[in-house]
Amino acid sequence: MDLRKTIQDLYAEKEKLERVIASLEELQRAADANSHVMGRSKRRGRKSMGSDERQEVSERMKKYWASRRGSGRKQPPPPDNRKANGN
Repeated sequence: MDLRKTIQDLYAEKEKLERVIASLEELQRAADANSHVMGRSKRRGRKSMGSDERQEVSERMKKYWASRRGSGRKQPPPPDNRKANGN
């Protein structure tokens, strides 16, 4: 068994891996820089409600829950669609 040859092969493999890692890190840095710039232009998530809209929703929900409480009868529970073995 030629240990020197094995060690040389391992060093060559190590240099290849270091080059690949360096190029991947560079790609990641470039992607992070681009996403940071693009992230500001796009707005994600729900739009915020103004105070008038919040007030309208509040009144509508108060009426809804008052009608639910005022009906005086309970809704039957939804059917249990699970199997008897617990799945």
